[in-house]
Amino acid sequence: FPALEVLDVSGTGLAELGAELLALPRLHTLLAKNNRLGGPGSLPKGLGEAPLGRSLRVLNLSGNRFAELPPALLGLRGLQSLSLGGNRLHGIPADIQELRSLEFLYLGGNFITSIPPELANLPSLSYLVLCDNKIQSIPPQLAQLHSLRSLSLHNNLLTYLPREILNLVHLEELSLRGNPLVVRFVRDLTYNPPSLQELAGRTIKTRNVPYAPSDLPENLVRYLSLASNCPNPKCGGVYFDSCVRQIKFVDFCGKYRLPLMHYLCSPECSSPCSSASQSSTSQSESDSEDEASVAARRMQKVLLG
Repeated sequence: FPALEVLDVSGTGLAELGAELLALPRLHTLLAKNNRLGGPGSLPKGLGEAPLGRSLRVLNLSGNRFAELPPALLGLRGLQSLSLGGNRLHGIPADIQELRSLEFLYLGGNFITSIPPELANLPSLSYLVLCDNKIQSIPPQLAQLHSLRSLSLHNNLLTYLPREILNLVHLEELSLRGNPLVVRFVRDLTYNPPSLQELAGRTIKTRNVPYAPSDLPENLVRYLSLASNCPNPKCGGVYFDSCVRQIKFVDFCGKYRLPLMHYLCSPECSSPCSSASQSSTSQSESDSEDEASVAARRMQKVLLG
């Protein structure tokens, strides 16, 4: 059938697709879901170089037994829709970025634990389905998917989303149900007491104590340059290594409230602060600053003799 354009062999118990497919120059849609594909030789050799490799636009291999994305598929440079849901995938290869024409990618219902940053190199990707996996984090690079309109992440192991996700300005659908970040409000207040170096560094930065590279060893000058500002607008403090990791829910285009990771300089420095809590926080900060000042003087005596 040289004029064949659509072929559906779903649910037929196939364990492999024959080499005859390679000679179909007009075939643009191949549906082979719910079969037994996934073993060696499931796909014909030379798939990317054959006429089929140039004509195929839609490929559905969902409900099969693939444990990894078949390398042969990476040669289908004209592929626009790829479905591999309900297989046995444990990861996504970085080479998926070779499918530059991909607009729709369905990988739900697998055992995927992580997303490669290279996925962000698909300029036309509009629909990304990664639901029902074991994904624990989203790489911030996904914010580069400027064409993305729908992102399905429900039923994973996500506890937060990277702040960069707010850059997906064309996103219309975002599914997060069934993740820890939705099931419960995630808040981690594990906080290690600041070191002597941290206290001294905070004091120098918050009180604008002047110093020059000739005053301190090179490693301490470098350390002081790594100060991060506390995101609490009423605080004005800084932190280095000792900080509080916290989840903050942020409005996204008026449609969603996203849990984004941010860091505070102390457990008391919640943002935003009420005036009452700010008052006690200010007193706490004042006491901390006195301790820090003493620590800073001790540090300078040790460093400068």
